Amino acid sequence: MGAAAAAAGSKDAKERDMGIFPYQEKAMRVITGSARGRRLQTLEGQEVRPTPERIKEAVFSIIQFQIEGRRFLDLFAGSGQMGIEALSRGAREAVFVDSRKDSVQIIRENLEKTGLGQQGRVVNMDSLAFLSQPNGKFDLAFLDPPYRTGLLEKALEMTSAVVKPGGVILCEHPADEELPAQAGDFVKRRDYRHGKILISLYRHKDVVGS
Repeated sequence: MGAAAAAAGSKDAKERDMGIFPYQEKAMRVITGSARGRRLQTLEGQEVRPTPERIKEAVFSIIQFQIEGRRFLDLFAGSGQMGIEALSRGAREAVFVDSRKDSVQIIRENLEKTGLGQQGRVVNMDSLAFLSQPNGKFDLAFLDPPYRTGLLEKALEMTSAVVKPGGVILCEHPADEELPAQAGDFVKRRDYRHGKILISLYRHKDVVGS
């Protein structure tokens, strides 16, 4: 989680009270691959909302055969656990984008701890500003901005312009928040529900299948 995190802190705390975040995981680990089992650091504070491990497992079960040799974008990266998981599973490169300096420091420490630093690029920048600059094309993108801030729809539209036609965009958001059926040339193919969290999958409109 990155841009506007501080402003969204009270919203996140309220959502925890509503049961969207029944607990906050402080100990994260790499699930599988070259860094399997390595513990990752995370940030402290009420505004921090790491992706729960069960959601991470669900995301990577969706794209498990599309990771090796690919370029992965971890937007609003927080601790960097999603991009690190992708690298551990064979991604060629992961780019981590977050506006918070403390988050960027944690990502760098986690990359060093897992021995994946050579394949990771860490960018301390507002995520929307990053998307507006030339940074090459990505095969996979994971978007998980602060909930209910309006950032997700903006980032989704912009991300659709930097993902290759054969690529995938995955968005994590509350189950009661509806995302558009199409963003640029990418269309929503499926929603995966996990309790009060949805993972929405987008593929290029010309790609056949889910």
